[in-house]
Amino acid sequence: MDFGLSEDQLMLEETLRSFLADRVPIGRVRDLRNDDCPNNREIWRSLAELGMTGILIPEECGGSDLNLLDACLASQSIGYSVTPTPFVSSAVMVPTALRELEHPLISGWLAGIASGDIAFGIAVTETFSIREGAGIAIDQGELSGKAMMALDICSADLILLAIGSEHLAVIRADAPGLKKARLITTDATRCTSELILESVAPEIIFEDVGKTIARMLDAGRIALAADSLGACEAMIEQAVAYSKQRKQFDRLIGSFQAVKHMCAEMISELEPARSLVWYAAHSFDALPDEAPLMACHALAHVSEIGHEIASVATQVHGGIGWTDEHNVHFWFKRIGVGRSLLGGPGLLRERAAEIQGLAKSG
Repeated sequence: MDFGLSEDQLMLEETLRSFLADRVPIGRVRDLRNDDCPNNREIWRSLAELGMTGILIPEECGGSDLNLLDACLASQSIGYSVTPTPFVSSAVMVPTALRELEHPLISGWLAGIASGDIAFGIAVTETFSIREGAGIAIDQGELSGKAMMALDICSADLILLAIGSEHLAVIRADAPGLKKARLITTDATRCTSELILESVAPEIIFEDVGKTIARMLDAGRIALAADSLGACEAMIEQAVAYSKQRKQFDRLIGSFQAVKHMCAEMISELEPARSLVWYAAHSFDALPDEAPLMACHALAHVSEIGHEIASVATQVHGGIGWTDEHNVHFWFKRIGVGRSLLGGPGLLRERAAEIQGLAKSG
C-alpha cells in the first residue's frame, strides 16, 4: 500500500510552489504589507486560474471536487511562500460549510469562489473563545453584536458569520449597519478584523447547523496546520542556506557543531508533523469520525513545534534575523499569529481530551 502522495498531488504541489515563487516573491509580499489589506485580489484570481480556489467545490459549480488533503497541499505551499490570500477561510472553510447547506444562492457563491470572482471572510472566533462584550444576537431576523478576530474581511465580498455554536449567517461585506475595523497584528500577511453589527440584515440565516460549524472548524484547523507546516519548511531551508554562506572566525557557521544540531533538531521535529497533518487531512474525508480529534492534535502540535522552529531558525540567522532587513521575520510572524487564530494549543488539547472522554465538556 502506498502511503505517499499521488502523482497528481505531487504535480499540484510542484505547480503551485513554482507559480508562487514566480508571481508572489517575498519582495511582492513586502510591498503588499503597506496596502490597506494584504489580500490582493489579483493573487486570488490567479490562484483561481490555477484551479486552487475551487479544490473543494463541486464540479457542477466550476470546482475540482477534490479532498481536504489536496487543499492542505495547496495551503502548505501558500504558507511556504507566505502568500497573502484568504485561502483557508474562502477556499477551505466556507466551501466545507456551504456544501452541507441548502439555499438557492449557494451554488452561485461556490461558483464565484471557484472562478475567483468572490472572496469570503469568516467570523467564527466566538464559537470557541468569547471575549467580554463579543457575540452576535438575532432579533427579528436582524443581527447585532460584535465578532472578534474575523479572518480575511478587508477584501471580502461576503462574510460567513457564526452565531453561537448552532447558527450561521451570510452577510454582505458592505451591508448597512456593518462596521469593520482591521486589527493590526505582527503578521503582515494576514487580515484580521473586528466586526460590529447594528441591525444588519443577512442574506440568509441557517439554523441548527452545529455539526456543520464543527466540521468547518475541523477543516480550517487542519488547513491552518498545513499552512504553518509550509512556513516551517521555508524557515528551515533558509536557516540551512544561511549557515552555508555566513562566516565567523573564517569558518562557515554551518560547520559549527552547535549550528548543525540546531538545524538537525528542527528537521527532526518537523518531519513527524508532516505525517500528522496529512493523516488528519486524509481522515477528514476517509475517516470522518476521527477528524475532530485529529484536527485538534494536528494544529496544536504544529503550533507548538512551529513556535520553536521559528525561533531557532531565526537564531541561526543571528542578529539580522530579528530585524526587518532580513525576510525571515515574515515566516516567524505568520507562524506566531497562526498559533491562535482557530484556537491555541491549550484550548485544542482540552477539546481533544473531551473528545476522548478524558475531560468533561464545558
